[in-house]
Amino acid sequence: MNLENQIIKAAPFEEYLAVPLAQSKNQLFDIIIEEKFTLNSYCAALIEKILTLRQSHFPAFINYQCQQVKNPIIWINKLEKLLANNETLFSSKTVMCRYNKLFTLIDRKRLELQSTSIKEPKPKATKRQINADTDDRYFSFFEVKSHINSLDNFNDKIIYLMDEIFEYNQADIVSLNNKLQPYDKQCNQLIEQLQIMRKVKNDFEKEKLENINSDTCLNSSFQKIKLNGPTNIITNAFKQMMVEVKPSGKPYIQGKIKDISQFICDVFVDEKGEPLSQATIQTYLSPNRTDKDPNNDIKVRF
Repeated sequence: MNLENQIIKAAPFEEYLAVPLAQSKNQLFDIIIEEKFTLNSYCAALIEKILTLRQSHFPAFINYQCQQVKNPIIWINKLEKLLANNETLFSSKTVMCRYNKLFTLIDRKRLELQSTSIKEPKPKATKRQINADTDDRYFSFFEVKSHINSLDNFNDKIIYLMDEIFEYNQADIVSLNNKLQPYDKQCNQLIEQLQIMRKVKNDFEKEKLENINSDTCLNSSFQKIKLNGPTNIITNAFKQMMVEVKPSGKPYIQGKIKDISQFICDVFVDEKGEPLSQATIQTYLSPNRTDKDPNNDIKVRF
């Protein structure tokens, strides 16, 4: 859909992040803005991203954007507001499914964020779980691990552990629990573990990003095939190969109607260059819907 002549009604985003194309680390999910960066330009670029992104990428896109902001619940609420403000842009049958799917994903993500925001009470260390005592405080690696698990930022975890090691080494210890490892040793071991985990995680994310960028390059170079005639001609050909054509005793094309319809929608557009409706394609592919088959004079015959 061309948005040049469309009036986009902005939503009051408190956080809105966008980058020029040259600075983008994830061109598939980043909001790209080359001109002056304003709330209106952000909302327009976000709408354009929603209208051009594959629906199968919607969940990953929402997760990615929520990771970029400090308060993802507020951002997700403003996204919902933006969609509601521009409902007319999604009135056609070809994009209505995008609108409905996004609202479903927004509700699901909001519930997920709200459930994770409920903080559980921190467990208190018992006497057996205290590594060492001083006159004014005690050191418990049990409580340290619990606190570390509540932190999201890796650097915050490392800094907290290093502060604890420094505090412990400077403290005047009055009693030690010999049944537990030294407090500073356990903290250092956890630091090493976190550093290994960060390296593995970064390697995984790098590999995932390379795969996404590879898919993006392939998608950007692919131009959908235009059907200059009724859509049911191509769907009937597929239906025959799924039901009637059996060169080896099995259907020539074997797969679920949902998957075949998704493939057809990904590859073809109608004679006006518009995307195909997956719901319509599924109906055409149904073996019971012979009323949707083309006339014999234009039917493909095998």
